[in-house]
Amino acid sequence: MPKVGMEPLRRAALVDATIGMIGETGSLDVTVSQIAKRAGMSSALAHHYFGGKDQIFLAAMRHILTEYSAEVRSALKAAKTPEDRLAALIDANFAETCFEPAAVSAWLNFYVQAQSSEAAARLLRVYQKRLDSNLRHALRVHVADPAPIARALAAMIDGVYLRAALSGRGLGKDAAQQVIAVAGALIAERAQ
Repeated sequence: MPKVGMEPLRRAALVDATIGMIGETGSLDVTVSQIAKRAGMSSALAHHYFGGKDQIFLAAMRHILTEYSAEVRSALKAAKTPEDRLAALIDANFAETCFEPAAVSAWLNFYVQAQSSEAAARLLRVYQKRLDSNLRHALRVHVADPAPIARALAAMIDGVYLRAALSGRGLGKDAAQQVIAVAGALIAERAQ
């Protein structure tokens, strides 16, 4: 008879193990057996909870996106002015948690997997639409049509993040300041 209340704990352990394994290997070239062993359970149990490696990886990315979302909400909660809101949103994309080695590996592999997995592509689109929506909302007090600037800033956030992540040192506030400076220039250009 299964232990009551263990499923959420086991699922969380498998998600953490997946992120850890991807962080160690730098790729999705890991097996369900390796993930399960790291989580302290059998691969049969891992398959029972998730079905397979792709589903475990998607659960891991949902977890990372949930943590990212919490960073964004926390940053936005502290924002007092429209300028603060835009800066907070950009800063959240360069939080220390975003540059943990395992999270970086997961993000990089997520972009690759989204090229061949419809489920991963759908999850990536959700992330992209939320970022776009948040940026447009933050920009709407600055410009009449925030969509073009939001698209440019989202592309810059992703690009600066990838460069920082691949450099292995992160950029933190420097990265955020680069994007904030570009946002200011784009807003000023539109205001003319």
